[in-house]
This record gives sequence, C-alpha cells and structure tokens, in this order.
Amino acid sequence: MSILVVGSVALDSVETPYGKVDDAVGGSATYFSASASYFSPVNLVAVVGNDYPMHEIEFLKSRNVDFAGLQVEQGETFRWAGRYNYDLNQRDTIYTHLNVFQNFKPVIPDKYKDAQFVFLGNIAPELQLSVLEQVHKPKMVALDTMNFWIEGSQKALRKVLEKVDVFIINDAEARQLAHQTNLVKAAKSIFEMGPKIIVIKKGEYGAAIVTKDSHFVVPAYPLEEVFDPTGAGDTFAGGFVGYLAKTNELNEANLKRAVVYGSAMASFCVQDFSINALKQLTSEVIHERVLAFKSLSHFDEN
Repeated sequence: MSILVVGSVALDSVETPYGKVDDAVGGSATYFSASASYFSPVNLVAVVGNDYPMHEIEFLKSRNVDFAGLQVEQGETFRWAGRYNYDLNQRDTIYTHLNVFQNFKPVIPDKYKDAQFVFLGNIAPELQLSVLEQVHKPKMVALDTMNFWIEGSQKALRKVLEKVDVFIINDAEARQLAHQTNLVKAAKSIFEMGPKIIVIKKGEYGAAIVTKDSHFVVPAYPLEEVFDPTGAGDTFAGGFVGYLAKTNELNEANLKRAVVYGSAMASFCVQDFSINALKQLTSEVIHERVLAFKSLSHFDEN
C-alpha cells in the first residue's frame, strides 16, 4: 500500500568525529523515503532548486519512490550544515539556508490523493494542514514536528494535531509541548490535543510508543561506532510507517512491531553519512537486525 510523504529534500554538509561530507543528499522526505521504500511504494512531495543533483535520487527511484510531486524551482536547494562532537546527541548548526524551500507550497498530484498512509514531515504546521485538505480520507496520518514550530507556531500545530492519528516527537519536544518534565504525564497531555498514538524518540536510549492503554519501549541497537545521526529520526519514521503500510494493520501488536522496524532502520542510517548505509540493505539484513532487537529485551519468567 503506497505512502504519501510531504517534507524537505535538502543538501547537507555534516562534520562528525568520523569525517565530513559536503552537499550530501538529506532532508526529512529523503531519509523517510529511503527507509520506507524497503516496505512499501512511496509518493514524495517536496521542492528543490535547479541546482539539485538529480542523479542522486536514482537510488530512490529504483526503490519505487515516485517523484511526480517533486517541484523544481529556479534557485538554490535548501541547505543545512551542522557539526557534531563526540556527544552525538548534541550538534551545532553552522547555517540553515532555506532557499527555494522558504516559499514551498505543497501541491498533491491527483494520483497521490487516495493514499491510505500519509506522513507529514517536519514542515510548517500550516503546510501540513494544507496537505490534509488535499488528500482523501487516509487510513492513517502520522506527523513529525520540531521545537521551532512548537515555540513559534503552536496554535497552528495544535490544529493539525487534532487531525492526525500518530504523533512522532522526540523526548525534549514532548516535554516542551506539554509543559511537563515527566514523559508519562507529557504523553497524557498530548493525547488531549488529538493524536491517538504517540511515538517518543529518545535518541541513543531508544524509542517508546504510547497509547491511552499501553506503553511499549524499544532500546537502541548497541553500535560501536555512530558515524552520523543526521536523519535518524526520519529514517525511524520511514521504517515505522513503511511497516504499517506493508502489513495494513494498526492493532497494538503490529504497532509494537512497527516501532522495532523503525528502530532497526534508524540503526542502519547512523552507520554512514547521508543515506549511504540505507542503499546497501536487503530484506534479509533488515530482518536479522529486527531479530537482534528482539534478543535485546526478551526474557523468560521463572
């Protein structure tokens, strides 16, 4: 079952203790699509400038990502640069140049409007609302956001939260939005805003999925080297939504499995720069990583 993703396609310059890349493909829609495409076809809506290296998306096209919704405008592509130190949970933004992304207005092609699974990437809440006004009755809508929108566009964000099923957010953002230091209390407050399911990303400490009746936590996969955490959250979302679209089941057991698949995909992403590690995967390799996650926390009662 196909997925509609609306987000950013960018060129990232990243420096970590393990190396440096310049103008590498990035953006929320790119990472999401690279991950989700291992499970289901993806329809992408985004904008790039006429300087974007189109040959870089051939991998995604080969993975059944449709780019009919990619707008190509005169000007430069959205660019971001950041630097990580040895604590990879912290990064310094060197610059953010929105360029053509600054005037992005998502236009959903007719053939995308019946998508049953929709992922609203980290863009302005007003744009996320405009996407929902263009699509027909999807089975599941998932949304991501960031502290910038929580702080500066919370009224619009709350409007879109009333219309989504799954809210994907990191732990700091959850506390910020709910004005709660405790994540359990924060989740309860966020449920009152509309979402039925909350996925809380906790970086190197894993992820949790919370419903009004359950709380399920997945640890992070233990890696000796993390080269670049950029895009890990969107890669997680791609695995999570991709698995749900593939199985077409939204029951509690399947939601738990989807969080594990999302965590597995994110663990691959951080092992190289950009989407390089995601290019090398196979279904067998992904399944092996998922089984490894199972062994991390499985135990038998006495």
